[in-house]
Amino acid sequence: MPIPGSGLAKGLAVTLRTMTKRSHTAQYPEVQPELPPRSRGVIGLFEENCTVCMLCARECPDWCIYIDSHKETVPAATPGGRERSRNVLDRFAIDFSLCMYCGICIEVCPFDALFWSPEFEYAETDIHELTHERDKLREWMWTVPAPPALDPKAEEPKEIAAARKAVEKAEAAAAAAAAAEAAARPAADEPPTTPTPTPEGDA
Repeated sequence: MPIPGSGLAKGLAVTLRTMTKRSHTAQYPEVQPELPPRSRGVIGLFEENCTVCMLCARECPDWCIYIDSHKETVPAATPGGRERSRNVLDRFAIDFSLCMYCGICIEVCPFDALFWSPEFEYAETDIHELTHERDKLREWMWTVPAPPALDPKAEEPKEIAAARKAVEKAEAAAAAAAAAEAAARPAADEPPTTPTPTPEGDA
């Protein structure tokens, strides 16, 4: 049986401990806060992994995810093969005025297209501007901290590998274009070579 007044005594003890401590003022925004590594700020979109399965929009309890897409026909990879259709993402938007940051959309995404970003400075003066389209969600994707490796010899995250392959592909295409342009230059552009004069005594 609890002692009468024990709850009041505990509350007063907390108050006394707090009163004896010096207050600390966070100098925000001049000094950014040190956020925990798993902070829930905003949701970043890695659209290369999105297959428009609509699972995140269906599972969202607030119905704050808006997705539009269309189908495209993919020609057969081999002669005599069958054409296939695939979904192409047209719009992916999240209304953060409705979002309650439950993280269900991130958990149910089977293709790792949604991630938590620690970015939290996205306040707006108009509530309608809190609906962010996929270009903004794409920018927030690059603020997502890298997941810690479970093993020293573990493979790198798929997002980083895909981004690296895209950069390497772009660099290879630029190098190939520069090499083709250099090879296409006419030989007349090269400066003429001047023959070396032979001394008369060497005849």
